[in-house]
Amino acid sequence: MSQSTTYAERMFKNWLNEHKPQAPALKNAPAFDRNLEQALDRSRIEFGLMTAKPRWDNSVIDLTSSDFLSLSRSGRIREGVNKELERQGEYLLSASGSRAQYGNYDYLLEVEREVAKFHNAETAWIAHSGFFACAGVIEAVMLPGDAIVYDEYMHASTHVGMKISTAAHKIPFRHNDPSSLQDVLTSLKDRHPAFRSGSQSILICVESIYSMDGDICPLQEYVNVAKELFPLGNAQFFMDEAHSSGVLGPNGSGLVQMLGLEKEIAIRVHVCSKALGSTGGRSCCIVINCLNSCVTRAIGIILCNETIRHAIMHQSRCLTYSGAPSTLMVASMRVGYNLLASGETREAQERIQTNVTYFFRQLTNDPVWEDALDAGLLSCPLTEDWEQRPYHSHIVPIRTRPRHEQYLFFHLSLSGMNAYNISYPVVPKGSSRIRLVFHAHNTEQELDKAVAAICSWAAEMLDIEEGTSGSRVTLPKAAQQVYAMQAALA
Repeated sequence: MSQSTTYAERMFKNWLNEHKPQAPALKNAPAFDRNLEQALDRSRIEFGLMTAKPRWDNSVIDLTSSDFLSLSRSGRIREGVNKELERQGEYLLSASGSRAQYGNYDYLLEVEREVAKFHNAETAWIAHSGFFACAGVIEAVMLPGDAIVYDEYMHASTHVGMKISTAAHKIPFRHNDPSSLQDVLTSLKDRHPAFRSGSQSILICVESIYSMDGDICPLQEYVNVAKELFPLGNAQFFMDEAHSSGVLGPNGSGLVQMLGLEKEIAIRVHVCSKALGSTGGRSCCIVINCLNSCVTRAIGIILCNETIRHAIMHQSRCLTYSGAPSTLMVASMRVGYNLLASGETREAQERIQTNVTYFFRQLTNDPVWEDALDAGLLSCPLTEDWEQRPYHSHIVPIRTRPRHEQYLFFHLSLSGMNAYNISYPVVPKGSSRIRLVFHAHNTEQELDKAVAAICSWAAEMLDIEEGTSGSRVTLPKAAQQVYAMQAALA
């Protein structure tokens, strides 16, 4: 048995145990716990419970982690942090307070200035988490009567920010659709004189690379629409650059700088837990929101002007009333940014583009892939006209029919690779998928294995549908194996 198979079986055993219904065993427990378990059991029945999976070793092909530039696995961040902390001499590990109190220390302010300079921003605010940064800055800048206009696929952190903001209007527009944005903004301008006169403001919320679809924001078109409709400047942009940090733009500085639009975007949020291989990620800022569903993220960096920084300090409960980042967190972030600024990560950034291009070529040239497309079994929107795009996202979703995303997840896992299944409510109904994430450390051999695994699964499913596997075969082999494990555990 291979190491990867050992990991897959260990992971599935843990995963299947987590999906055993729990409410029936809690008849004598407090009603509070029973109610929670009953709600969780509804997800367990559909194998849809969010679970903590064991970490895998290098025998498993990584098509999942956020270590896009491979800085974490290489040890470069760890080594750099050790040297950075040595240079600090005697330091306090904890910030020991919020930014409004003891936590506003010189080292933190120094690194903020460095990051702002790297991103061509007036100032930067380092938040304890990216989730806090997104939610907190939206809370801070929206005044009563203002409007938030947002892409329908915005991350959960933006939705939390909208919930706690005082904005009077919160209106979605169709994903990556400049015409839809224009319609929404025109409606606000026509119906509300305060927006037309400039006495009320609009915040337009978008992401550089969307984490589930992997497509890239048409930012220049959006900016043109907003400037034409609101020449007074009361319509401004909030850009979540979490997934473009380190991947797009000069030295990995992000989409905004790649397009030269720094002066057109009022607020940018970058995170250090992904490509920069640093500490933290999105962290759940409100317990009640965690119970509903939440994704994790941390150190967050808000790029803005001094006016917005003052508003954050005065008006954001998420940011002002949380502890400031520790010296260790800030040192980790600084090391990552120094690697970007020095140009040492350019080769890794280029390698990601090479890997995505190679994957697209191999996948679309496989005859089984064409058969699966024709049958409506699988699809990958990002492969459409991929050869004409000057740059690619490192996130590539493989769309499936409902429930099939689990079967493909089983197949890939048992084939020695990690790429997780995503379904409703994380993505809209009817858009289930496997989410592939490409890294600098992925090799062509690994990508060949991924293409072979996807297409071998598709061939098996086509055989089942056509009845060539036998009239009694209704499930692919990997699903049969996982369900057999489930029966054994029961």
